[in-house]
Amino acid sequence: MKRSSDHIDGDSIISSGLEWKCGLNVKTTVALLLSLLFLAFLVLRDPPSSDSVWNRVKPPKVMEDDHILRPNDAPGDNLLAGLLPSGFDRKSCLSRHQSVLYHKKLKRHPSSYLISRLRSYEALHRRCGPHTESYKNNVGRLINSAANNNHSDGCNYLVWIAFSGLGNRILTLASAFLYAVLTNRVLLVDPGNNIIPNLFCEPFPNTSWYLPKDFPFSNQFKTFDQNSTFCHGYMLKHNISAINPPFIYVHLIYDIDQHHKLFYSDKEQIFLEKIPWVVIRTDEYFVPSLFLIQSFKKDLENMFPDKDSVFHLLGRYLIHPTNPVWGLITRYYQAYLATADEKIGIQIRVFERETGPFQHILDQIISCTMKQHILPQIYQEEDYSIFIAANSSDIINIKNKKKVKAVLVTSLSPWYSDQIKNMYSEHPTLTGEVVGIFQPSHEEYQRTENLRHNMKALAEIYLLSMSDVLVTSGWSTFGYVAQSLGGLRPWILYKPENRTAPEPPCRRAMSMEPCFHDPPSYDGADPHVKPCEDRSWGLKLVAA
Repeated sequence: MKRSSDHIDGDSIISSGLEWKCGLNVKTTVALLLSLLFLAFLVLRDPPSSDSVWNRVKPPKVMEDDHILRPNDAPGDNLLAGLLPSGFDRKSCLSRHQSVLYHKKLKRHPSSYLISRLRSYEALHRRCGPHTESYKNNVGRLINSAANNNHSDGCNYLVWIAFSGLGNRILTLASAFLYAVLTNRVLLVDPGNNIIPNLFCEPFPNTSWYLPKDFPFSNQFKTFDQNSTFCHGYMLKHNISAINPPFIYVHLIYDIDQHHKLFYSDKEQIFLEKIPWVVIRTDEYFVPSLFLIQSFKKDLENMFPDKDSVFHLLGRYLIHPTNPVWGLITRYYQAYLATADEKIGIQIRVFERETGPFQHILDQIISCTMKQHILPQIYQEEDYSIFIAANSSDIINIKNKKKVKAVLVTSLSPWYSDQIKNMYSEHPTLTGEVVGIFQPSHEEYQRTENLRHNMKALAEIYLLSMSDVLVTSGWSTFGYVAQSLGGLRPWILYKPENRTAPEPPCRRAMSMEPCFHDPPSYDGADPHVKPCEDRSWGLKLVAA
């Protein structure tokens, strides 16, 4: 038998994809016909990997019993062992209480100390947050820089400025929040062009974490950089001294010099604790370096006895998709993933100047997933007679249930998932497993400031986090968020060099924690802070 074309769809498989040869016995002919029909079914059941999949998803319907699209009937711990606060209107944010029905159980349980610190922070936020008298008084002091800044109302603030792509924004929100908890500051999120408010629910009850629109200087945030005279690193670099300035800007972007990285020293933390307002812009998950600041170390160890649980717990505490995004997630999950015996996520991020696609990246993905037995190997065409002989009785008995693997692929390009889909459509697996390939969208290029693009990106991050096994691209913050939310140690695809698939193609992550890409210098003394698998000069938290 031979293929008539390189591209196979459902009709061509049945009508013209194979030429029959004489001399086949009846049993073999029936078996082969049934196998072809089964392969056609696999092709036709796969959804189109295009934006039309998301466009068909309607906003979620709010049910009176607060249970929609439940994948199982098992009762869930809606508050995640006390991690989440009570007191929210459940219908306003369905994901807060329903995500437990889709995610696996928490990989690490929150410590009683962490829960206590979170409840204390929530009380501080309600007392000092937007539109309170304390907030108004502190904004007044900020405007009148001549006023006495040695106030004693106990309200200090950390203002987070949105920067970079969605994965970076989520990681930096968690980093900024932890820093705010450690320094007893109220975290205020600059809504920017309102992308963040349309993606995430409010995380704190009876208050808001969004910076009010009338905040002074907010229209100037885009001009803040490492050369601003009120920038912390700039002041250190040029020996500019200031006694209790009303606010200071911290610039922690990937290309900063060592003066800016002095932020991670105890000496500078002592200086910063006197400043009522700190404004921060960062694209880094800087949590590992917080563990290296001696004044924070004990507090952090009490909050996180399991050092590899920081973002897993803070992400599940802070990041709750809004109802429209949650509708995208749950409907796609139910339509394509819920009934599979095993869910596999493959997250593809290409760090090449050209758009691609690239054969060496596809080769790397297939090499990794097959060598690690994530995806089953296949029969080649010359081995079809062996396949028929080995499986003829199973094919005749069509009631014989095969294990189904649902593979969710996320990528800006549809080409990689199409190639993997074709491979499993054209070839039976050695194990007899059924493999379905699904890709919700392919945006072609990143649209950082486009709301619809970010809604789909957040939905795909969450769908990846619901996997049983996860494969991610090295250096990708998108993958970091998915692995940590899901409590997964992924297989990390090494970043290719010179357009050649690396060997080995991937390795298992040491922990579910994200990597801090560009940390300050580190002597390696803390056994819980190690170089990253995918970026040797980066740092990540690991278990003992």
